[in-house]
Amino acid sequence: MASSRTSVVGARVPATAEHHRADRPDRGVALVQVLARVPDPRARRGLRHPLVGVLAVAACAVLAGARSFAAIAQWAADLDVADLARLGLTRASAPDEATFRRVLAGLDAAVVDALLAVFLWTATRVMAGRRVIAIDGKTVRGARTGQGSAPHLVAALDHATGTVLGQLAVAARSNEIPAVRTLLASFDPAALRGAVITVDAMHTQTDTAAVITTAGADYVFTVKANQPRLHAQLKALPWHDVPARTSTQTGHGRRCTRTIKVLTAPTWIGFTAAAQVAQIRRTTTRAGKKTVEVVYLITSAEATTASPEAITAWVQGHWAIENRCHWVRDVTYDEDRSPIRTGNAPQVMATLRNLAISLHRLSGATNIAYACRHHAARPDRPITLLLTS
Repeated sequence: MASSRTSVVGARVPATAEHHRADRPDRGVALVQVLARVPDPRARRGLRHPLVGVLAVAACAVLAGARSFAAIAQWAADLDVADLARLGLTRASAPDEATFRRVLAGLDAAVVDALLAVFLWTATRVMAGRRVIAIDGKTVRGARTGQGSAPHLVAALDHATGTVLGQLAVAARSNEIPAVRTLLASFDPAALRGAVITVDAMHTQTDTAAVITTAGADYVFTVKANQPRLHAQLKALPWHDVPARTSTQTGHGRRCTRTIKVLTAPTWIGFTAAAQVAQIRRTTTRAGKKTVEVVYLITSAEATTASPEAITAWVQGHWAIENRCHWVRDVTYDEDRSPIRTGNAPQVMATLRNLAISLHRLSGATNIAYACRHHAARPDRPITLLLTS
């Protein structure tokens, strides 16, 4: 089979047969080869370290839990000549903190995201016959400078693997809605065909529905009180006449019961290709205290391919982007208190954290903090993970 990455700088996800395998595919091109395609922003004269080596060392350090330029440089300083050579560095000493700071701040962050997105897209898996992708945004609060706003990053995450499939920077959270459509448009529609896209209530927008369905995918939109008229219309539907499907989960000191009712979408729903609407009631009991939340959904997925159980799983799985990515970046990598603010470095570091989380997930890790400690204990571990990915 020909390589699925004949051209990656265009930020379009290639549509090859690899995207339709149910198991983890042979991605064909090594990660270090992808890193080698990142454009070097430095003047060629006087370069001491090749860019691919600097990026490979930085990625390995983040795999081992490094949170800052100083931590990356400290991890790199402990590498011996053989370790450095494995990562593409031929000098006897590793790059210093100033080098990592200067190089990462000067990179074209959008290109780095695009290159890694193409690589990680080929690791997606289907769930019950569908590829399911969550999209949500996160503000890098620690990167706020002076009177300026902190960068806001919108990311796409594969429900099945927990890998980050793409990321896009916007000036502020208020720009997140059009950014989702831009991120979706950056993917090859053939790679999205047949997928399910889950978003939170902010993105329940008719324009977003049109972009998703034009790409051949289905959407699952949540409707909350931020759209009071639509919420009231859905709430007024005859749910008491609809049979319910119920499931209960226990764990982490709580008991959660989800009840879903599904109806054919009314003709007055103004979303492209709307096929079904649903009501989900979540009853959670923790330490004897019960809370009840009711949300309404709109989806373009037909009943023949989207059962009530599948819709429930998609909605529940959407929060993986919070629990398996954003929460890890905040807690394990302490992103919101990161002092990195120079140039494009905040976004590039967020991208390296996304990459580290994705590689750990693909290697079978369920606890990223534990995985970081495991890889920090021996430098050959993150190096091998990077070189074999």
